[in-house]
Amino acid sequence: MKVNGKKLLLSELKSSQISDLLEYLKIKPEMVAIQKNGKILPREFWGQTVLEEEDQLEILRFVGGG
Repeated sequence: MKVNGKKLLLSELKSSQISDLLEYLKIKPEMVAIQKNGKILPREFWGQTVLEEEDQLEILRFVGGG
């Protein structure tokens, strides 16, 4: 699996759930949007989405400022 262009093995995570990926990366879920295989993944589907080795994810962080 690739996350933001870097290889990551699913075996490094507790499970193949998005919540475990975010915990592993130390990212607060409320601060990001996730793109999976080129499509934005709505937050309501995060809990039922199973990650696979061939997935390509982009985790987009919200940044405040002006």
